[in-house]
Amino acid sequence: MIIEQSEQVMKEIKKVFIGKDEIVEKVLMAIYAGGHVLLEDAPSVGKTTLALAFSRALGLSYKRIQFTPDTMPSDITGFSVYNKNTGELEYKPGAADCHLLLGDEINRTSPKTQAALLEVMEEGSVTVDGVTHVLPKPFICIATQNHYGTAGTQALPESQLDRFMVRLSIGYPERDSQVQILKSRKGSGDLDLVNARMNLDDVKEIQGYLYSIRIVDEILYYISDLCSATREHSMVELGVSPRGAAALAQFARARAVLKERDYVVPDDVREVFEDVCAHRLVMKPQAKIEGVTAHDVLSQVMKDVPGPALGGKQR
Repeated sequence: MIIEQSEQVMKEIKKVFIGKDEIVEKVLMAIYAGGHVLLEDAPSVGKTTLALAFSRALGLSYKRIQFTPDTMPSDITGFSVYNKNTGELEYKPGAADCHLLLGDEINRTSPKTQAALLEVMEEGSVTVDGVTHVLPKPFICIATQNHYGTAGTQALPESQLDRFMVRLSIGYPERDSQVQILKSRKGSGDLDLVNARMNLDDVKEIQGYLYSIRIVDEILYYISDLCSATREHSMVELGVSPRGAAALAQFARARAVLKERDYVVPDDVREVFEDVCAHRLVMKPQAKIEGVTAHDVLSQVMKDVPGPALGGKQR
């Protein structure tokens, strides 16, 4: 049932997001895992289209906020206004009052506004004038950002990056995909082609089912060893946090579900390791001088850390 529904959702997404099947699958995995997604790439490669298409295909309530230098924290969290009829402050919800928040160009806004997302992403609630308001569940943030260094951008703080389960890069389309995009382009109404193939209850059910996916102790130790190795690497200032290790385990569960298994295998961990961990590493200045990237470090870590021995064989 889950596989059939997932295939139908991905088929709907591919109507408007062509040639990047792996990215579509990984975003769906992140949603199943209850994680937030950061889409980072060059402008105009389809980041916003992908996020909007998912909100439609999953049948979730969504809001979109376009981040600019003058976007205020209250635009996200909401604010209180005085109601002269009742003589009390009345809460007006912000953009976060939804199941799927689309944050466009998150690295173009001020650090103060970026910080307003922290409680929202971690706790699923907002606090306004000392009163905590619980957001609808599930709450998922899909944020887009252009590469740091693009005009008007500033780097996200490590504390906020750590709250995104995965960071994905879409990349430019292949030649054949580009031609297909040009043929299929119908204008601004393309998203109307995307139909809902799930609803809120379906998403909740799958998210709950993920916790029944088994991970044996050997694989949990493997995840722990991989994350510990990033902290000890000579080119890394800050390695993968405990939150990152938990995200890796949960994302591996989501991959197992889409591969029609009720248990996690080492390949599930290896396949998602870089997507979950690359944005969590803070590199030392020496790494930049020598041209060593986070992906280089993670590739080396996977080579150095032996896989778990399952059934008497090392995997």
